[in-house]
Amino acid sequence: MTTMTAAEAGLLPCHACHLLHRPSQVAHGLVCVRCSATLHLRKPDSITRVWAFLIAAYILYVPANVLPVMETGSLFGSQTDTIMSGVVYLWTSGSWPLAVIVFVASILVPGAKLIALTVLLISVQRSSTWRPHDRGRLYRIVELVGRWSMLDIYVAAILTALVQFKSLATIRAGPGAIAFGAVVVLTMFAAEAFDPRLIWDPVRRHHAAHTD
Repeated sequence: MTTMTAAEAGLLPCHACHLLHRPSQVAHGLVCVRCSATLHLRKPDSITRVWAFLIAAYILYVPANVLPVMETGSLFGSQTDTIMSGVVYLWTSGSWPLAVIVFVASILVPGAKLIALTVLLISVQRSSTWRPHDRGRLYRIVELVGRWSMLDIYVAAILTALVQFKSLATIRAGPGAIAFGAVVVLTMFAAEAFDPRLIWDPVRRHHAAHTD
């Protein structure tokens, strides 16, 4: 059984509110009648823009994990901590639930998002027909996780509050925190710029070639 795509049916979906339109002809300057967003059959320059965001995120991912994310000062001196050293300290001091949260939110999730988006982008660029349903699910997971990207900021705020409350210390953000925040924002932009319909275009072309 074959299915017809929205483009083949002459329909144009809105990227913002997902309302379907039936324009007289596909042209530049079409806007959604409900939310006024610009309409496109496919997101313009999706692959190029996603690569740009991903490369920048990969570059900043290294200093985000190597440079100190916070500088702690107290009556007993000062010290700097990276994300991983903070996780180790929390784990060895008995705060293992907080250590797990920091590790997952600050190291595991951003790295997994980068890898997942890279896999999706390479498969689309190679016009792969490999497991499109699974790749579609992977994109939806990445998009869902992107909505919780601010969890990293909440974790840092909670950690700061706990340290200041327990030891009356002062905490300043280090250069790693800036790089880490940039990685979070860039991965969000990359997920938004990716057009998941590109996953299905090679499948449709492959099916059409074998049915002619």
